[in-house]
Amino acid sequence: MNRTSRNLMAEWWWTVDRLAFIAVVMLIGIGLTLAFAASPAATGGPFTEGNFNYAAKQIVFTLVAVSVLFGASLLSPAQVRTAALLVFVAGLAGSVLVLFFGNETLGARRWLDFGWFSLQPSEFLKPSFAVLAAAVLADPRPAPLPKPAVTFIVMLPAVIVLLKQPDVGQTFLLLALWAAMLFFAGLALKWVWMIGGGAAGLATAAYFLFPHVQHRVQQFLDPADKGYQAGLSLKAFAHGGLLGVGPGAGTVKYRLPDVHSDFIYAVAGEEFGLALCAVIALLFCFLAVRLLWRSAGARDAFAQLAGAGLSIVIALQAFINMGVAVNLLPAKGMTLPFISYGGSSLFAVALTMGFALALSRHRPEVELQRQQMFSVFGGGRA
Repeated sequence: MNRTSRNLMAEWWWTVDRLAFIAVVMLIGIGLTLAFAASPAATGGPFTEGNFNYAAKQIVFTLVAVSVLFGASLLSPAQVRTAALLVFVAGLAGSVLVLFFGNETLGARRWLDFGWFSLQPSEFLKPSFAVLAAAVLADPRPAPLPKPAVTFIVMLPAVIVLLKQPDVGQTFLLLALWAAMLFFAGLALKWVWMIGGGAAGLATAAYFLFPHVQHRVQQFLDPADKGYQAGLSLKAFAHGGLLGVGPGAGTVKYRLPDVHSDFIYAVAGEEFGLALCAVIALLFCFLAVRLLWRSAGARDAFAQLAGAGLSIVIALQAFINMGVAVNLLPAKGMTLPFISYGGSSLFAVALTMGFALALSRHRPEVELQRQQMFSVFGGGRA
């Protein structure tokens, strides 16, 4: 693993963003710990013995996700573009299949059931669209249509399919990503405000068209009714206090639905307290800022835009999940990246991070200078 080694692992280690990778490893470790804490509550109840089936499955998902992350991080920028196109097409096709063959839960179809494993294809639309939009916006060649319009045309089928499922939260996350990509590409501020106004109009329409959206918003705005899940989540944080009640000692988690996925942050708050919640929030902040900073230093416009978009995918999803858990946002079934239980979410976010690491890989400037110095004197590569 020294700098002079030419094997795959050494080459990868000395060219990848190690600080971002370490932050991801820490988040994955926290996620596995919380999977063991939440699994008995998710498989049992206050008076029913649970088991660690979810934790065992999460270990398997993690091994696959780490392989996906490592494999994606080895790609060249051109290969990242190709992979993103294939993933977007596959994710869109899978999302269409969900409408006909997916399992229906509470009036929504979002998963394809494969027995031991359920796949949510829409999870893969976000990172792949970020890369595709960056490829369009960064292309110096003239296009028959304005490039923002081209990216909208690419995104439109995904938006239509998501609304048919319906998955309003994922739809607005995709729209927010699109707006952020246009902003990073230098779109005039007046157009950004117009897009924001359009998003507000769509949110209003969703409020009136989808009863579950209307119910969640009204519940969120009612000071006397926090809702069943949000109320229990807040009780879990209050029970945990600063340092938590200890691993496995939580009690509120046994009454909280989706405690292993959408409300895993509440488990962290109850059993490990504000201390671990703050660590998780800081790790996501560090990861988002780190990816944005590395993207800003990239050598070409495509890597800059794609890296920034991929960081937004992770940051927005984490913000929404934690915001819902502490009742700062209306309830929305969205997982916490790297931490919540679920193969689809973990694989998609691993692909997101793998793409980001691939686009930001380069040797430090000091190492480049050393290579140039040795080449002047006829030496080999350092």
